[in-house]
Amino acid sequence: MGKNIMEYETVDLDDEDLSVVIIDQTKLPGTVDIIKLHTAREIWDAIYLLKVRGAPAIGVAAAFGIYVLAKRISEEDSIKNADGQGDFEIFYRKFKEQKDYLNSSRPTAVNLSWALNRMEEVCLKAGREEKKPVEEVVEILHREAAAIKEEDIRVCKTIGEFGLGLVKPGDGILTHCNAGQLATSKYGTATAPIYLGQERGYHFRVFADETRPLLQGARLTAYELHASGVDVTLICDNMSATVMKNGWVNAVFVGCDRVAANGDAANKIGTSVVAAVAKRYGVPFYVCAPTSTIDYDTPTGDEIKIEERPAEEVTKMWYKEPMAPEGIKVFNPAFDVTDNELITAIVTEYGIARAPFKESLEEIRRKKEEGRKKGRKE
Repeated sequence: MGKNIMEYETVDLDDEDLSVVIIDQTKLPGTVDIIKLHTAREIWDAIYLLKVRGAPAIGVAAAFGIYVLAKRISEEDSIKNADGQGDFEIFYRKFKEQKDYLNSSRPTAVNLSWALNRMEEVCLKAGREEKKPVEEVVEILHREAAAIKEEDIRVCKTIGEFGLGLVKPGDGILTHCNAGQLATSKYGTATAPIYLGQERGYHFRVFADETRPLLQGARLTAYELHASGVDVTLICDNMSATVMKNGWVNAVFVGCDRVAANGDAANKIGTSVVAAVAKRYGVPFYVCAPTSTIDYDTPTGDEIKIEERPAEEVTKMWYKEPMAPEGIKVFNPAFDVTDNELITAIVTEYGIARAPFKESLEEIRRKKEEGRKKGRKE
């Protein structure tokens, strides 16, 4: 009997083979294909082509990826000095080139740059400030990448606990896209309250939007929730108003790829439509966002760069024959921005932020910094 999809690691590291191990999510739900990424191009392609997707999972994949590339660089003769030891400055120059290359794969999900920048900071501290040998710098990068994954698991579970406090047993929950375990290391963000509720007998009724054009809700969210025994119903994107008007939805939980400082939130295309419909029918709309997804340097959603995807995703990707006229113009943004006025609350691992979001998100940042200081003292 085959393994349940929930038994697989979304992103992992094979240190012996020196590769990033992922589930190829473009082949789900029909085929569970575990693939290994060895080169910068393979890692870049996996992120760009959505073989690994979801902001937290992208961050973990990037962290493991840059470690794999760093270790390969450390073994090159070109970085060795006359004594045969690794020259950190040459190593770092090559590291930076690979880091910038990986960072170019997806512009909207802030976790990609967040994880890569965090790995770069660790690299510079160990190699340039502390003058550690290159081999030791690489091992420090290894530990940091593993820590990013472990933190993701803790963060998602904590978001789930806060989110669970916003609903009650038997509630109907609607979600859009996939912010589940397949988008993170475990639990997911928007699905974390659902999974914790499932463990505790809450018996939620979940509606999963299909999420055009890449069908992450149909292929991934419905798949993993069903595999976990959750009562899940798949609906087309244009059915959300009907299920809300019928009174079947008590709360909307969605994930997020970037939160601006004012609380505007970029998520998979169609999220803002769900938010507007929820506002119309008085259904609370919750964005589940790890603090790593909050971009305090971006004042509003207007400054968030929105990735535009190939037209073929709309016209022919899921069809035996093209389903649109040849040569038709296609507008295919991967994300939209939900205005903060449509958001009831933003659920983070440091608490729940509500309007006015600029002030409440600053309070979340203060709590996070206090937590860091406490951790350093301990």
